[in-house]
Parts: sequence; C-alpha cells; structure tokens
Amino acid sequence: MKPTMQTYYQEKVVPALKEELKCTNPHQVPRLEKIVVTTHCGGASDRKQAVEDAVEEIAKITGQKPSVSYARKSVANFKVREGEAVGARVTLRGAHMWEFLDRFIHVTAPNIRDFRGISPKSFDGKGNYAVGIADQSIFPEVEIDQIKRQIGFDLIFVTTATTDEPGRALLRALGMPFRENAKKEEAAV
Repeated sequence: MKPTMQTYYQEKVVPALKEELKCTNPHQVPRLEKIVVTTHCGGASDRKQAVEDAVEEIAKITGQKPSVSYARKSVANFKVREGEAVGARVTLRGAHMWEFLDRFIHVTAPNIRDFRGISPKSFDGKGNYAVGIADQSIFPEVEIDQIKRQIGFDLIFVTTATTDEPGRALLRALGMPFRENAKKEEAAV
C-alpha cells in the first residue's frame, strides 16, 4: 500500500506543478529523491555516549537504524581524534521517506515552539532544502521523560529540481509550512 503523501504527490501535485512550471513531460516535474536526517555530537564531553543516544533517538524518529559518522582527521583544539565517532545520519527513501515527510509536515513542524512557519531561505541553489531542528522533543515518537540529552538535527530534503524555484514550488505544493515574508506581516499590523 502506498503512503498517503505519495498518492497525494502523484494525483494532485504532479498535475499542478506540470501546469505551474510549464513542463511538457511529467518526468520534468521535480520530485523528492530522499530525506537525510543527520546530527553531530562533537561538542559533547562524553562523546561516545552522546553518539549512542543520538543513534537511539534517530532510530525512534525515523524508524530506520542510522549509521555512525566518524572524524576524518584529528583536531587538537576540538579534542577530536581521527576515527572517533562524532555523529549519526540516516537516509530515507521510498515509503519511509513519504511517511516521514507526512509526519513532519502535519504533526512535527506545528509542534515547534512559537511556530510561525519554516524559513524559505535555506535552499542550496540546486533545489535542495535544509532545516535545522534544535530539539528532538517536537517529534511525537520521543517520550519527553525518556530524553537523556538535548540533540539537534538537520533535515535535508533532496529534490530532482535543478534550481531553487522548482524545489520551493515542489515543497510548497506538498504542504511544507513555509513562513511568509516578514515584511507582509509588518504591513498587516
């Protein structure tokens, strides 16, 4: 069974974007390739335990076991040795990706404290979007009383769009809650 977000993309978003972006072929319409969830625990004093906690939290949130990231070289100022575990990451594709996107847009993002929308400025110039999450407690899978330490995440939405505008149109059509311009808000007040 297909995830509801994938069905919504195929039935509603593709025809709308085909018309909006003036694509002649449905394969020209940008699509979501993958979502990468990553965290870095380099600043923690007990780095080994912090990485284990991060792996556990990411596994709860995404439903997929993350891989551990290791330091490539030693840096004395940061007290990091080559080969030491410093973070964790997981790449979501297919059904897991669509289900995670659905939960993020409809459940998790509105749980952010003082939520007014996600900044639309974090595009990389090639249609990919990154958003930072400062606290894992906004995810419904995480039990607040079980949190051992606060862990921040980066979510990277990788699209097939070649520039920012088609990528932004894709994510907006999927329901990503982008913040409207602050100038419009000030004019309304």
